[in-house]
Amino acid sequence: MRKTVMRKTRLLALCGLLLAGPATAVFGQPAPTPAVAVGPQYDTTHVYVAAADFDRFVASLLATFGGTATKEGVFQVTPTPSQTMSQLVLTPVGSVSVFGFKTPVPYPFGAERTGYLVTDMNLAVQAARDDGADVMVSTFPDPIGRDAIVQWPGGVNMQLYWHTTAPNYPALATVPENRLYVSSDRADAFIRDFIAFSHGEVTSDDAAAPGVEIGRAGETYRRVRITSTFGKAVVIVTDGHLPWPYGRELTGYEVPHLPATLARATAAGALVLVQPYASDHRDAAIIQFPGGYVAEIHAARP
Repeated sequence: MRKTVMRKTRLLALCGLLLAGPATAVFGQPAPTPAVAVGPQYDTTHVYVAAADFDRFVASLLATFGGTATKEGVFQVTPTPSQTMSQLVLTPVGSVSVFGFKTPVPYPFGAERTGYLVTDMNLAVQAARDDGADVMVSTFPDPIGRDAIVQWPGGVNMQLYWHTTAPNYPALATVPENRLYVSSDRADAFIRDFIAFSHGEVTSDDAAAPGVEIGRAGETYRRVRITSTFGKAVVIVTDGHLPWPYGRELTGYEVPHLPATLARATAAGALVLVQPYASDHRDAAIIQFPGGYVAEIHAARP
């Protein structure tokens, strides 16, 4: 009898191990992918402007936010032949990679919203794949490192990059928001996959955020804020019925004083597309810089 009980005990234990699966899984969830983010000052908004507007745009951006710019040059930054003017603008409220192509822009370049610096390109690309992204452009060399483009559920394109010599940019005064418009059909999939990749967390998920924030006063929409080592992201979940210019802004910049920033921007040639409004403990506006770049700017309210 005792032997029979022991055999049953061992059998049950074996069945438990088989049901539990590999050691890398917990309750059916795969093991987390490696963390590859470096820091928000290395995450750049990609802005494409006509070559004729290049210098005017960079000057307007610096006049509005302050900061410095690297030396302008002409490079090939795609895996197939092309030539673009390129300059990195480092401001206290966010970094911007500016491109002014002198040749046609190869597909799918121009549709990526951001460039995220990663610690290891091979690990990052594999992690993105494992976390649900499509690799639209496989890893390729550029003049100072390596790059790839991935697409997340909902059609959100991002560039991953790695430098041969590690860059050293100053810390930001405020971390900008990557503003991501996603359909309700794909929002949960995007949030789940991007959080897994970025090792981030949802800091707020408001199912009834004020519609004034997307140009639809008197209505509501879902707004999800995410924070990670990459920086901040706000997922704007809508039905796509958006008045101009909502959905065209790539980044939201936090500034100390909104009226003063708007005054500097307009003096430097920018247009105020959406006049200041108050919502979610902040004052915000949307402007368009010379060359067409649309940005949200906001300041925290007491």
